[in-house]
Amino acid sequence: MIKLIQGDITELDVDAIVNAANSHLQLGGGVAGAILRKGGQSIQDECDKIGFAPVGEAVITTGGHLKAKYIIHAVGPRMGEGNEDNKLLNATLNSLKIAQEHKLESIAFPAISTGIFGYPLDKCAKIMLKTTKEFLAKNNIPKEVIFCLYDDTAYQVFDIVKQELEKD
Repeated sequence: MIKLIQGDITELDVDAIVNAANSHLQLGGGVAGAILRKGGQSIQDECDKIGFAPVGEAVITTGGHLKAKYIIHAVGPRMGEGNEDNKLLNATLNSLKIAQEHKLESIAFPAISTGIFGYPLDKCAKIMLKTTKEFLAKNNIPKEVIFCLYDDTAYQVFDIVKQELEKD
């Protein structure tokens, strides 16, 4: 089941939230900064031990002081680096695979790479929602995938794309 909500992903009570990460797993601005502020330094310490994740990959840490038990750090593409669509697809897919491997029933995604990485919101919605829909059609875990959009514009774009995909 795919659900859209508007709000703060760090406040969700789910098995895992997805962090829109950079390759060096440094929790700086945007979603990552909010995770660090609310979840605590232990999350950054775990990321430092992992050290690096290539674009398109994902790694998992505990959720620190957040309601979510885990954080899946998905490394999305920077616009202009090349092959961005495939890298975003892989970041989404690898996050879902980690959730499945850890038997996580609920996971929440932000709109990966649409902030300072400059990825277009409409393309992000199409790739992330389509990838998730196809994954859930073949797998029974996670049972619930939430796309938590921070502002009204992002929510509206994801809602339009979700409705289009439901017609297929």
